[in-house]
Amino acid sequence: MLKTKLNVLTLRKEPLPTVIFHEPEAIELCSTTPLMKNRTHPGCKVTYLGKVTLTGTQFLTGCTESAVIGLWEQHALTEEDTTPANAILEIRPFQVRLHHLDGRREATVHMDTYQVARIAYCTADHNVSPNIFAWIYREINDDLTFQMDCHAVECESKLEAKKLAHAMMEAFKKTFNSMKSDGRIHKSSSSDEFPEESATEDD
Repeated sequence: MLKTKLNVLTLRKEPLPTVIFHEPEAIELCSTTPLMKNRTHPGCKVTYLGKVTLTGTQFLTGCTESAVIGLWEQHALTEEDTTPANAILEIRPFQVRLHHLDGRREATVHMDTYQVARIAYCTADHNVSPNIFAWIYREINDDLTFQMDCHAVECESKLEAKKLAHAMMEAFKKTFNSMKSDGRIHKSSSSDEFPEESATEDD
């Protein structure tokens, strides 16, 4: 398993809180990588469960579990049967797009966008259901304050959730490399502030 952590990044141009990148834990790269290359549709069909505002700015393994359980239970109370996918989640190098579908699950009625540089954490590892993918997003308010929201979607399978986590990991890398090359990320104190890949461990 690839256990890689991207450390603290600082933005030069805007006095916003530190951006923290975390690459997902326990990604099954051997099985997901070939399937990602063969994907023909622009996104993954998901059921959007909602969002919960979190406290704190330090996010470690398991930090989304409580929020996801709450969203999962709330969704179960409002839906009698299995709900078909109501959205399409599309992960791009710099932006994540959530296309909300109409009643027929065909056309997009509106779209939410999330900047990859503001995503603090993501994971496809949840005890309540292996099909859930979640991410923590730093929402900037009009008064320049911010809040950390945990968003969650239910995928059609565990493999789809893992594929989304892998896609997000690749988006993190491309976004970081681009921000570094155009000078938006700089070294403020030590080389430890830059992400480094740890050795691959086989469990």
